[in-house]
Amino acid sequence: MDRLSPEERAELLALAPSSPRQAGEPLIYQGDRERSEVFLLRSIPGQRLTACVKVTAYLESGGAAMLGIRVCGDVVGELAALRRQPRSAMVTTCSPMLVHVIRAQVFTDFLDRHPAAWNALARMIADRLDWANRRRTDFAQFSVPVRVANVLVEISGRHGADRVDGKRDLGVDLTHEEIANLVGARKDAVFKAIRRFKDLGLIDPSHRRKIVIDPIGLANFR
Repeated sequence: MDRLSPEERAELLALAPSSPRQAGEPLIYQGDRERSEVFLLRSIPGQRLTACVKVTAYLESGGAAMLGIRVCGDVVGELAALRRQPRSAMVTTCSPMLVHVIRAQVFTDFLDRHPAAWNALARMIADRLDWANRRRTDFAQFSVPVRVANVLVEISGRHGADRVDGKRDLGVDLTHEEIANLVGARKDAVFKAIRRFKDLGLIDPSHRRKIVIDPIGLANFR
């Protein structure tokens, strides 16, 4: 929503009422052909945690690939709304939040009334494609520890917050398995990478919301 004018943001929010959701609730089921709503994510006013969902594709082999993280102000489900195709991934909340469930036709009518909103949506989709391309190039050229370092730096830069002690909160709760799904690695390899970062004084992994102690050191890790 940051790319919209105040008037466009107000109209977008008015397209559907908000409803509260708890952490761990599915918003979208992979393969769903029946529903094509768009979900607009908002943080709960006065709450420390930002709105956050995880986008995961489940594979025929039985594995999973975590495609990305979406936060307050993002929309999810827009591809199904635009293409009228089955849902390509599962979307699950990872914090309490407010969600506006907007019917597909209502959403596209809004875009048609506001060309700038079409532009904002296109840029958002391009940003997500850039994220996916970086994960692919990381996979092709870097070891697991470097891939983990890169994704932690990018997530903390996008979604994290500086702490009073000079460290940086990652901003998102992630398990080792979820990080493994993000970087295309085995969970035990990610565990070893996280332990190595801890030994080097780069991160504090004692909580699910890992703390980046040395962002520059982590970014330069090779």
